[in-house]
This record gives sequence, C-alpha cells and structure tokens, in this order.
Amino acid sequence: MTGMRPAEIRVSEIFGPTIQGEGALTGLPTVFVRTGGCDYRCSWCDSLHAVDSAYRDEWRALTVEEVWSEVTRLSGGVPVMVSLSGGNPAIQPLGELIARGHREGYRFALETQGSVARDWFADLDMLVLSPKPPSSGMETDWDDFDACLRSSRGKPQTALKIVVFDDADYAYARAAAARHPQLPVYLQPGNHTPPPPDDEDAPIDIDGVMERMRWLVDRVIADKWFEVRVLPQLHVLIWGNRRGV
Repeated sequence: MTGMRPAEIRVSEIFGPTIQGEGALTGLPTVFVRTGGCDYRCSWCDSLHAVDSAYRDEWRALTVEEVWSEVTRLSGGVPVMVSLSGGNPAIQPLGELIARGHREGYRFALETQGSVARDWFADLDMLVLSPKPPSSGMETDWDDFDACLRSSRGKPQTALKIVVFDDADYAYARAAAARHPQLPVYLQPGNHTPPPPDDEDAPIDIDGVMERMRWLVDRVIADKWFEVRVLPQLHVLIWGNRRGV
C-alpha cells in the first residue's frame, strides 16, 4: 500500500554524547536512544518518563532515518557507541536501526531485563541482560531470559547486570550468576531516591547510595565472590538524578 510510513520506533529521548554510567561499558562515550514503553513496572524505576504510559504523549514515533539523523547530528558524524535503552527497548523494532548504524561504523549496546527475545539481538555489539531482583516487585521468567540468550546466538559480547538493594537482592544475584556461569557479572547498588518523572533535579541521597556500595563490596569480599565486578552508577555520582547526561 502506498503512502505508508516505514516502521516507527517509540522514542522517549535521544541524548549525548556522554559517558555510559553503569555496567560493562562504564565510562565509554555514548549516545543514548531511550525508547518509550516497558512491560515491567519496577518499584524503584529511575526512568518512569520512558516507562509510564501516562507520559506516552511525550514520546515520539520516529522512523529509522529520523532516529539516525538525530544520532549523527549529536555525534558530529563520528562513529560512537549507541546505547539502546528504555523502558524496555526490546519491545521496539530496532533491527533496521542497528543495521543502518553498522554501515557507518557505529556500534550498538542494548540493556534489557530479558523478558522479550528478538532475532536482532544477534546483530548487537553488546547485550546487557539485567533481570530485576525481588526489591523491584517483578518476577523473572527464566524461560524468557534464556530465550533472549538464545536469540543472541553467541554473537554480541554479553553480560549480566543486577541492581542490589538488600540481602534478598544479593541472594538473587548469586543465584542468577550460578545459573549462567558463562556470563560476566556486574553488580551495582540501587538508588533508593530515584527522580519523579517531572523533576530531573530531584534530591538524591548520595551518602545512602555509597553506604550501600560499601556494604555490597563487603559482602562480595566476605563471600569470596571474586569473579564479580561491583561498580557504582557513575552518572549518579557525577550528576545525581539529572536527565540527558
């Protein structure tokens, strides 16, 4: 049928270049494409503006070329890592965008909770699987998680990243790591003062976050869990709850 627009991606925001603030690519210059919509609703979500359907009127339906035009404008046409985030970016049609960027030398990382598998996971350069622990109020379907791993077909670099708030979360992380011993594991202390969607400069309890970081380090060392990496959310330490950085 003529007159139809190409497949569209729901986008909450595109920003950068800035640094990746967490996980395996911490510190790496990155442009972020944050999609809108999520099949989860975590109790401590720090990006409700990209999750809650109440904000869907602020999301834009963009074609691949429209997204790509913004990415290249921000990067000045110089290839950079592009992080596909959300919400849950796996619910968006991102395969063509990845192919488009690869033709120009850009790389792509995606972070997802592992609830929706896509064939184009195999085209990523980095796949971060971040299942949500008990404090989130969500339950992990490990069959869905395993389907995400299979969809990647072992092609992208893949890592496990888990947010930890308390003992139950820590036990969950240990169990998840044991379930997938082939994956490198990254732990990060949770931010218990996430911003409301309408207040990107909301106060943050940095002292509390760092106390949790110290507790988490102590637990890992006491348990001789020497294969794991414990990292802070670097962007939180630098900018607090501010968006677009």
